[in-house]
Amino acid sequence: MVASVVINQYAPTARINLAALRHNFNQVRLHAPASRVYSVIKANAYGHDLETVAAVLAANKTDGFAVARLDEALRLRHAGIAQPILVLEGANDGEDVTVAYQHHLTLVVHQTEQFDLIEHSTTPSHYAPLNVWLKVDTGMHRLGLATAQVPELLDRLNRHRDRACLCGLLTHLANADDPDDPLTARQCADLTALSVNAARDLSHPLPLCIGNSAGILRHPAARTNWVRPGIMLYGGSPLLNETAAQWQLQPVMTLTARLIARHELKRGDAVGYGGEFHCPEDMPVGVVAIGYGDGYPRHAPTGTPVLINNQRVQLIGRVSMDMITIDLRQQPNAKIGDSVVLWGAGLPVEEVAGWVGSSNYELLTRLAPRVQLNYDSSSAVNN
Repeated sequence: MVASVVINQYAPTARINLAALRHNFNQVRLHAPASRVYSVIKANAYGHDLETVAAVLAANKTDGFAVARLDEALRLRHAGIAQPILVLEGANDGEDVTVAYQHHLTLVVHQTEQFDLIEHSTTPSHYAPLNVWLKVDTGMHRLGLATAQVPELLDRLNRHRDRACLCGLLTHLANADDPDDPLTARQCADLTALSVNAARDLSHPLPLCIGNSAGILRHPAARTNWVRPGIMLYGGSPLLNETAAQWQLQPVMTLTARLIARHELKRGDAVGYGGEFHCPEDMPVGVVAIGYGDGYPRHAPTGTPVLINNQRVQLIGRVSMDMITIDLRQQPNAKIGDSVVLWGAGLPVEEVAGWVGSSNYELLTRLAPRVQLNYDSSSAVNN
């Protein structure tokens, strides 16, 4: 006997506006018109669904995709994605290298040991050479080769051209979200100088891949041969103290839930676990069917904004696993079934992140599987 499937119309829903995704990709092209684009879709496309986002961006002529891990790359190949796929963490063992050959993946090499794996691979010779980017640590101090290691790797690549083809040099910007931080300019200059020095031996400069979202928007020197936009594709601002709307970016995800109860409470009544909020006067409150079990931040404080009937009201009391409570004094006529926006159109995710001491990256990527994703290809979006 097969159990029937019940669709919960009151379940939290993330509405994914694919027209906004296309718009944001076009903003990348606008700001970096001479660059080729690796669209970054790691972490399930920042919570927006890997395969769906990839299909839209492939149709929009992205030059390639960037993911963190090999399993994400394989999901894309199995979904029929033919563009180059850059695996940012590279290979961890010989089996990873074999899989990369088999599926024509592009690997980042950020440790000499990773090139050892390629050099000693037993992969059959009929496979095309593996495309690789050398990742250089120019100041992030997370992943990357030391500058002094690069000449040796270039020499080894030259001796093993049957196994690997060098795409260029890549680095990651550490502080590009702060337009005034001088590190970004130094990182760009250092990688450019390394490419120029390498050109003396190679007879041509090496292509560079530097710009992330913040670099694309704010740092012309980061708009190199290739760029890697991430958060800006999804309508999030990558910059401190600058909104997505300032850069004509549109929110792709709008997280909504339904009002499932309302009460008239008395002055002094305590709300929620621990009774942290006490009603300052007689007031209406509403209960919304979303909580930390859905990925809404448990540490969101009283005062965190939400929208109901296009008007801002505030969260009150603690976030529960399945519910939050909101102040309805500004919306006394709100009724059960009304939609509540937690972030997205009309309420930037950066603003909510600021209230909870988090980031737009974290909020978008932490949604739980029980949040339904609904896709809309045609909606116009207002920030």
